[in-house]
Amino acid sequence: MRVAPSVILSAEEQTTLTSWARGRSTPHRLVMRARIILRAAEGLQDKAIAEELAISRATCALWRRRFLAHRLPGLEKDAPRSGGPPSVPDAAIRAVVKATLEEKPPNATHWSTRAMAERFGVSAMTVQRIWKAYRLQPHRLENFKLSTDPRFEEKLRDVVGLYLNPPEHALVFSVDEKTQIQALDRTQAILPLRPGLPERQTHDYRRNGTTDLFAALNVLEGEVIAECHKRHRAKEFLTFLRNLDRATPAELGLHLILDNLATHKTPQVRRWLVRHPRFRFHFIPTGSSWLNQVERWLNELTQKRIRRGTFRSERALIQAIMAYVENYNEFSGPFQWTATADEILGKLVRLRLRADLAVTGH
Repeated sequence: MRVAPSVILSAEEQTTLTSWARGRSTPHRLVMRARIILRAAEGLQDKAIAEELAISRATCALWRRRFLAHRLPGLEKDAPRSGGPPSVPDAAIRAVVKATLEEKPPNATHWSTRAMAERFGVSAMTVQRIWKAYRLQPHRLENFKLSTDPRFEEKLRDVVGLYLNPPEHALVFSVDEKTQIQALDRTQAILPLRPGLPERQTHDYRRNGTTDLFAALNVLEGEVIAECHKRHRAKEFLTFLRNLDRATPAELGLHLILDNLATHKTPQVRRWLVRHPRFRFHFIPTGSSWLNQVERWLNELTQKRIRRGTFRSERALIQAIMAYVENYNEFSGPFQWTATADEILGKLVRLRLRADLAVTGH
């Protein structure tokens, strides 16, 4: 088996290559060469580097040899070759990248390949290749929300502590409600899946009632305890708590992770907790639903059973939900939580800093 020669970097070379590999205005060819050498210095062979970077093995071998022979200057300049100059100059590539990151088109919220191509007099395919090389996706938009809860860190550490180090002689449940689940039935028959054709259904539907789902996810075992009610008042929440009390061993404490819904904090609920001391509530910070594990389970329920489901009655909807719960408890396991409170706080600090910079422009 052929083994590529090893690459050992000095501290200065490591710093320079890392800067090239991360530089947004660095020419793509130099970015790729820097990545090849950095991965080679970590001990990867040319085949593994080629698969990771989606390039040829020969290219990896070429720039490994060039670096070993000429070090950093060998990466900056191409060897003389026949043919004309590159079709897209580096200056044009840098201009496209800069405009994508710092400007908006005059008549839209984001750039399209055609609009950018018209701006710089290149083809739309060229713009697409540049965006792919620099991992730019102006057509995509992701949402975020930063909690303003003054006790954010305290609540975060409390909940994450339950996930990573659950207390002994107790069960930890992640609890939430999914309200107003509609029993929808399509107005015409669904056309089944066929080769070359997806399943098809009408865009309009009939409403056949709603239900409110209460769910408690055992974070250690993965089992879900769930029930449906017509409404989601404190009365129904207390009914769910009583059933949870009966469904769990009486000698174990129960720690419930909840959001800040007013239903969870009514005087009736507080009085009930006084009479049932084995229950202890842990509230997540406001605006931090991602911290409640049962939200992930509810999302799976929606995607896999409700969104494309057709239900001719409220009863049929409830039966479908409970059948999903039964099947889930039989075949699925717990979600794995790995992030520590310090890691989450560090990430949020960086996100807040980016948000502040976006607002102030500094």
